[in-house]
Amino acid sequence: MVQAAFTVRRVESMRPAVQKIVDDMIDGMLAGPKPVDLVEAFALPVPSLVICELLGVPYADHDFFQDNSKTIIKRTATPEERAAAGGRLAQYLDGLVGRKLAEPADDLLSRVADRVRSGDLTRQEAAQMGVLLLIAGHETTANMIALGTLALLRNPGQLAMLRESDDPKLIAGAVEELLRYLNITHNGRRRVALEDIEIAGQTIRAGEGIILANDIGNRDPAAFPGNPDELDIRRDARRHVAFGFGVHQCLGQPLARLELQVAYSTLNRRIPALSLATDLDQIPFKHDGAVYGVYELPVTW
Repeated sequence: MVQAAFTVRRVESMRPAVQKIVDDMIDGMLAGPKPVDLVEAFALPVPSLVICELLGVPYADHDFFQDNSKTIIKRTATPEERAAAGGRLAQYLDGLVGRKLAEPADDLLSRVADRVRSGDLTRQEAAQMGVLLLIAGHETTANMIALGTLALLRNPGQLAMLRESDDPKLIAGAVEELLRYLNITHNGRRRVALEDIEIAGQTIRAGEGIILANDIGNRDPAAFPGNPDELDIRRDARRHVAFGFGVHQCLGQPLARLELQVAYSTLNRRIPALSLATDLDQIPFKHDGAVYGVYELPVTW
């Protein structure tokens, strides 16, 4: 129902708009004090602005939906806290769907509301779809922007190569390599074997639980020759599974790729002296989240 909004051609038409958002955020950083937290000043607002524009969600409400999104994906949140946060977001999106039903606009949420009008979706289903698109549309990319920037700062040779190139293929390849190298979703796929099966000489019995760790797959030397534990932006990393695989792969991956290409290349080109403003051991990593990243990334230049 929403796939047309995320085709490569449709997403590519958004590049100028994404570029403007990225440039505006960098302008704000350069005009303000330093050091600055890159998460709050850049990594989080960029994808939030993009998904709000695409969906038709008011960016003025970003504190509300960002705070509730964080609760939903935080491992240490109680089931009651997650349910309450999900309920608040569902109620919020239900209100927006109601507004789109009354006054349709040129946005994705209005097209979802059309499905309610035609009977393909209930209003509750439309609101839940909106919640999923809103959370997935900003949380993952925001963490990837910040964590990818940190990885580049810790690999100055790779950073210099990216910063000094205007080759779109190198920039796109760097994004694929960072997605492979970092793979920010660490949940794995949890399944139960329905029958005995042998994989690589190991027998898994019917009824046994299995965790398929796709993040480990992205470090498989059989799939990525050389040293897969090293960041190499010239590597052919297109076979990574950071976005899943087959029918279960990420719907929004063309948009995520576009945002990362623009964010990494523009940030490091416009602020060539970008550097960490604290020691690595002082950076708070999201070990308690379903999406890996950093809570803060103090930088200066």
